[in-house]
Amino acid sequence: MKTTSKRYFPGLLVIALFVISSCKKDLNQIPISNSTTITFYKTQSDFTQALTAIYNDLRTFPNRMLNLSETRSDNLYAASDGGVRDWEGINGFASTLNNNPYIVEAYKTDFNGIYRVNEFLSQMETNGSIISNPALRTQYEAEAKFLRAFYYFDLVRWFGKVPLVDKVLTAKDAETIGRSPVADIYKFIIADLEFAKSNLPLNQTDKGRATLNAAKGILALVYMTRSGPTYGIEGPGLGTNDWQTANTLLGEIIASNKYSAVATFTSIFSYSNENSTEVVFDIQYLSGGIGVGANFVWLLTPDGYFQSFGLPTQGALFIRPVSQNFLNSFAAEPGDIRRAATITNSYVSNGVTESRPFYTKYVDVTKYGKDAADWPINYIVMRYTDVLLMKAECILHGATGSQGDVDAAVNLVRARAGLTPVSGVTMASLMEERRKEFAAEGLRWHDLVRSGLVTTIMPAWIAADDVQHRISPFQPNYIIYPIPLSELTTLPGLYTQNPGY
Repeated sequence: MKTTSKRYFPGLLVIALFVISSCKKDLNQIPISNSTTITFYKTQSDFTQALTAIYNDLRTFPNRMLNLSETRSDNLYAASDGGVRDWEGINGFASTLNNNPYIVEAYKTDFNGIYRVNEFLSQMETNGSIISNPALRTQYEAEAKFLRAFYYFDLVRWFGKVPLVDKVLTAKDAETIGRSPVADIYKFIIADLEFAKSNLPLNQTDKGRATLNAAKGILALVYMTRSGPTYGIEGPGLGTNDWQTANTLLGEIIASNKYSAVATFTSIFSYSNENSTEVVFDIQYLSGGIGVGANFVWLLTPDGYFQSFGLPTQGALFIRPVSQNFLNSFAAEPGDIRRAATITNSYVSNGVTESRPFYTKYVDVTKYGKDAADWPINYIVMRYTDVLLMKAECILHGATGSQGDVDAAVNLVRARAGLTPVSGVTMASLMEERRKEFAAEGLRWHDLVRSGLVTTIMPAWIAADDVQHRISPFQPNYIIYPIPLSELTTLPGLYTQNPGY
């Protein structure tokens, strides 16, 4: 791909790349080749392509959720059978992660998206009149701000304090921007999402673009995450008690009657049932060797499984087995159909049997594309059953609603899973239900942190079930990740490292 010229900002290392690729339909655009950001914005189509470029930075978000959240959690063991792998330190709470490529990717990609938004909004202010329809101009601004908020929220959950950048910076400007308090980052995120919520349409012709309810859903999750405990660190939780605000937003999504739980659990992830009534916001992928396929499908599935079907290796050389504790959670209710839909028990490849269970939630071997990065399945960032269970969580924290409302939300999910109703759902049992519902979707670590359970569940699990796999004992500092070393050394003294690393 061709790219524009690059500007490196010390401390931020944000690269001004307008590499245009994307997802489906009109989001497939022509690269901006050798244009500069000053001369590029000449037509409405140029703004459309630039907005597409901002969406493009969502493409690695699913990988991040699986590598940094799912792998960090009590759902998986991740000690490699051969050589040291990048995900082992993530799984093992290593204190030497500041060069880990997964962490570096998260930091750089999110800030690249933020840079693109700031450049887009700057050009919108200067040349936005090129877009003749004022409503479309406002919608584009709302989409850009939604995405900036999304990227900043991702950063806060992984790193805590980060630089707050709301405009295009010169290199000299960037040298003065330190890490802002988490509270300030949240205020900025909320302001962007409020604008998005007020100006995004209820529906988008092009799937995968931000909508009114997507903004409400992410904003609700922002309020919930901010309301989580602080753990004595400068992480994503501030203990702000915004549960009622989040509850109201989630209730509005439900009341819109645009969404419903699809009939069967497996159909949520069916390649022939994408963009179903379950989807509130997703990231779109398309196979065909055109550079917009997905590779998150195989990240947690060992190569031997694909080889057993005669397919090429995908890239997950070694297995990350499902933990015994998680398997026991399913075993306690053997009728739960989500286990078979999520976890495969074994395979035989080249005469070798692998008997440790592993994730295959997104895998349909008949849908293999041109290569390992060409799977066509979308990644659902937020789905309707998540909205229902988040609302139940808010009620358990004191928001408007009853125990009956909490139980009803959980029982809707359980009924689809083939399970009997329960009553008196607690925070712990709600999180265990979420654990089974959203396994392999990357939500587990964030759920544990937000709910306040991470400091009890993780140490207890490590002691009972994962003694041989963890490098370091759990401590609250490991709720967030280290700032990449490259950011610390570009301009020494501008940033300080997160404690524990």
